Formats: sequence, structure tokens, C-alpha cells
Amino acid sequence: MTELGSNLTNPKSKVASAPDFGLSTLNFGLSTLDSSLLVHVCCGECVAAILEPLRCVGAFTPFFHNPNIQPLLEFRRRAKSVQVLAEQERLDAVVDMAYDPKAFLRAVPWDRPERCLACYRMRLGETARVAAERGCTAITTTLLVSVHQYHAAVRAIGEEEAAARGLSFHYEDWRPLAAHGLQEAKRRSLYRQQYCGCIFSEEERFAPTRVHLFRGGAAARRDNTGGDA
Repeated sequence: MTELGSNLTNPKSKVASAPDFGLSTLNFGLSTLDSSLLVHVCCGECVAAILEPLRCVGAFTPFFHNPNIQPLLEFRRRAKSVQVLAEQERLDAVVDMAYDPKAFLRAVPWDRPERCLACYRMRLGETARVAAERGCTAITTTLLVSVHQYHAAVRAIGEEEAAARGLSFHYEDWRPLAAHGLQEAKRRSLYRQQYCGCIFSEEERFAPTRVHLFRGGAAARRDNTGGDA
């Protein structure tokens, strides 16, 4: 069974602050792998965050498979951001454009943390399947970049799904590079998402805010002209 640890209740626990880390001082273990790594990627921003350590591998293949991302235009924006970065960096990315929100909503619980764990398993399980099919020996994921994920669960589920296919899961705590990914996304004009992916996470992100709520007065006039009130 997956050992979730304390990070299950606090995804941001034990994250080193970005200013304490520079790309020149980070020491990742990727150079110990052979060149058959399939990298599950969730968006262009997170791929950009770890391009430099990934290059230590030699050849690696980004794999976009994210059935959790909704609605359709959000899904396309994130897939496109990966494709744009792949084109810029001449990476041979595999992008799964299948979009089926009904299947996703049927497959996962609707509440945290069970929803997130099922989502990780869905994505990393498919990554392991494709990696084995392509003759890769290891997988990893850009979910390890985000400070908003259940980090220990990502690692445990990744290891389980990789082992089930006779593969290894390469673990790195890439959260210190999250800020670098944001900077790179801005520099490269990549799309930057504002929530994790599913409609539940969108609600969790925006429900506490007043984004697009009617406020009257000048704000209402901006609404009527298409502004972001």
C-alpha cells in the first residue's frame, strides 16, 4: 500500500525556499540513469523548470497524458505549452490529446485527498505502460516540481506503478525549481495555468476569490467592456 506520510495533509511541507537554491548548485541524481527515461509532463512551465537537470540524462522523452485537465480549452492550452517548448528545444514529445472528462469524473472520488491520489495513479500508471511499450527503463514526473501536490504520494504511487511494469521510478525533489519554471515560462511566453487541472481544483482555487463576480460601479462598467473586474 502507498505510504502517504505527513505530506498528505500539507502538500507544501518541507519545501526548501527557491532563493536558497541556484541551478549551478543543485545536485540531482539523473546523471546515474541510462538514456531511456519517459517523463510524465503536466505543463510547459514545469518542464521548463527541470530542463537543465533532465539534460543530464542525455535523451529523454516528455509524455503529456493528463485526463484530469478541464475544460477543453484549458486542456488544449496546457498541451500546446508542452508542444511549444518541445519545438523550441527540439524535444521528441509524445502528446496524448484524448479528452474525456466524463471518464475521468467516473474514475476518481470527488473529494481530497482521495481524488488526487486516484488522479496520480491514473496518470503515472499510463506513463509506466507507455514507457514499457517503448522500451524505456525508467519514468519520472513533473508533478515533483509543484509545491501544491501531495509530494510523498506522488513518489510512492510512481514507484508502485513503475515496479508493476518492471521499471524504476526516478525520484527528485524538484520543488526548489518551481520559481525557475515560472520565470522560464514568462521568458518563453508559455501558458501559465492558475489551478491544478480538474474542475474541482478550479473551484478550490477561485471560490474564495471575487474573480468575475459582479461588484457594481466602475467594476461593473469594466465588466461590460470585457475587462477583468
